[in-house]
Order: sequence, then C-alpha cells, then structure tokens
Amino acid sequence: MPDRVPFRPKQSLGQNFIHDPNMIAKIVDTLEAPPDAAVVEVGAGTGALTERLVAKYDNLLAVEVDERAVEVLRGTLPELDVREQDVREVDWEAVAEERGRPLHVISNTPYYLTTEILFALLEARGHVAEAVLTMQKEVAERIVAEPRTKAYGILSVLLQLFASPHYAFTVSRHVFYPQPDVTSAVLHVTFDADAGPVNLTLDEVRPIVQDAFNQRRKMLRNSLSAWTTERDLPEEIGRKRAEALSPADFADLARYLHGKTDSLPS
Repeated sequence: MPDRVPFRPKQSLGQNFIHDPNMIAKIVDTLEAPPDAAVVEVGAGTGALTERLVAKYDNLLAVEVDERAVEVLRGTLPELDVREQDVREVDWEAVAEERGRPLHVISNTPYYLTTEILFALLEARGHVAEAVLTMQKEVAERIVAEPRTKAYGILSVLLQLFASPHYAFTVSRHVFYPQPDVTSAVLHVTFDADAGPVNLTLDEVRPIVQDAFNQRRKMLRNSLSAWTTERDLPEEIGRKRAEALSPADFADLARYLHGKTDSLPS
C-alpha cells in the first residue's frame, strides 16, 4: 500500500489511486487551463494529482465523496478548497458562477461513473471549458470511434456532436493501487457553448441516437419506428443501420424527425 493511502480502498467507490509520479505529471499537464483558471478535480482521493494541481492553479476546487480521503486532503493541504460531495450531485453551473468563469475539470474517474460524468459535463457544456478524464481504455476508444466500426455508438455520436474529444494516451494498470483488471486511457475533451449542431439541443438528439443504437442490428426504419408516426423515413435512410450514420447524419436525422426540416440531405 502506498504511503499516501493510509486506508483500504473501497471497491464500491471504484477507488484505484495513481501513484506513479511520471504518469501524474503527464495527466495534469494534459490540462490546457491557464494559471488563473477555475479548476475542479473530481475524486481527488488522497491528493496524488491534487498536489501537482495546487502548484499550478490557485483557483482549485477538490471534490471527494470518501470522508477518509477528505480528512487526508484537509490535513496535507489545509488551504485547499475541499468539498465532501458525490460528483453526481455537483451543480456545474452553480460552481462556474461561484468561480466567475468556465470550469476546467480533471479526474481519475471511477469507471462506474464515467458515462454519468460525461453526460453531466455535456449538459453543462456552457459552463465547462475542458475535461481531462482517466477512464477505461475501451470507453475512450468508443468515444472517438469512427462510423462503421464495432466501437462506434451512443457515446461516439453525442460527444463528437456536442464536444471535441481527443484520445490523449494509454495508461498502464501498473500505475494504480490497487491495480484494475483493465487498461486505462486519458481522454481530453473541449467544450464550447456555441458549438454543436445548428438548431438542435442535446435532449432532442440523445433519445434518437439511443433508440437507434439500442437496436443497432435493426434497420433504422425499425429501430426508430416510435419516431416515424408523423413522417416516414426516406427509403435510403430507413434501410441503413445506426453505425452507418456519421454524427452529422444523426443531426440531420434529428432535425427531420423533430419537424425542423422537410427533407434529409441525399
């Protein structure tokens, strides 16, 4: 057990603490935030990343749900703003308003919370500038996947439509304590409140993409039958499967199914 982890990690919290100093530096340096940025570390643990972040950013907020880790952080970094809170309860808009600027988020993310955190940040993208997240390698690969590949799916379409994800690098399981059973990766995501498909919201696109991929082996005329009571899909589109459509194609399809356009591009 590393010296800085004076308690047994909880599997229920997905705790895998990074202990390799070179990897810690590489992850922190992936964040593109300027020195005066409002940085939020999610799942700060006992401070492996936090200590390096504190040295770079004065306006740092650490969010940690484990009261044992919070006690360690407050003891070793007494001037740090530490909040004992579940990341799923964070009001990103409120934190950005409190900090007076968009947020830069960094996290050694618990695997089981990856998707929830990503969608929460997508929904709050008007208040978040970027995110650097450590996650399971196959999840990161899904997010940046191309159409017509096995990895391409819901996360690929929505993250590529409403943000700019970039697979930064692979992380060996050997830099963690305890070692996870899978290889990890760091994903860098930039957000822009003004980016994304024209005349569409995340809430309008998301259910269509989900329905299409939840039955990915079916043709779209079948998987999206709940959406076509008012207007039929053109035959060329209806015969395709979800993985054949690019993120931009899904945006066009969403506009059509929501009645925001009368035709689909050929």
